[in-house]
Amino acid sequence: MPRLPALATSLLLIGVLTFVATGCSAEAATDSGFVSGDGTVVVLDAQAREASPNVGGSDLDGADIQLSDFPGEVVVLNVWASWCAPCRAEAPALEEVAVQFADQGVQFIGLNTRDSTTAAQAFARKFGVSYPSIIDTDGKLQLQFNGTLPPQAIPSTIVIDKNGKVAARALGAVSAPTLRAMIEPLLDE
Repeated sequence: MPRLPALATSLLLIGVLTFVATGCSAEAATDSGFVSGDGTVVVLDAQAREASPNVGGSDLDGADIQLSDFPGEVVVLNVWASWCAPCRAEAPALEEVAVQFADQGVQFIGLNTRDSTTAAQAFARKFGVSYPSIIDTDGKLQLQFNGTLPPQAIPSTIVIDKNGKVAARALGAVSAPTLRAMIEPLLDE
C-alpha cells in the first residue's frame, strides 16, 4: 500500500481532529441549522427576575394560546422541534413531569420552532404530549425572550414563576429530576 506524503497525512489528521472536535462540541451547529445545548441550567433569585414576554399564537390544533392565559401558575415553556434528536430524547421526561404537576398549578407549554404543523402534530402523537404547543415556524417568538434568559439552543426549557417572571432556563435536553428541581422551589413562593 503506498504511503501518503507527510503533508497530506498531516492535513488529513488536522481535518479528522477538526471534525471530531466540532462534532463533539456541546454548542456545535448541526446540519439542521440549530445549536444544541450543553445542559446548563440557570436559576435566578426572585429579585433578579425579569418579566416574561407574553408569547402566544396558534397551538397545534389552531386554537389561540398566550402565556398570560395562566396567571398565578408556574409555566414551563419548552422550545422544541420534531427534527431535533435531543427533543425526542427529552419528550418522555417532559410529559412525565407535566402530568405529575398538572394539579399543582403548573402549566407546560411547548414552543414548536422551525417546523411544519404536520410534523409537530405527528411528534406530539408519537410521544404522547398532552400539553399544548405554540407554533413558531420562523423562530421569532423565542426571540422575545432576549431581554431575560433567551432560549439559545434547541431544545431549551424556560420556567416562569407565578408572577410571570422568568425564573430558570435549561439549555439542551432536560431530565425529569432537573425539571422537578426547577419547578418545586417556585411552588412555595
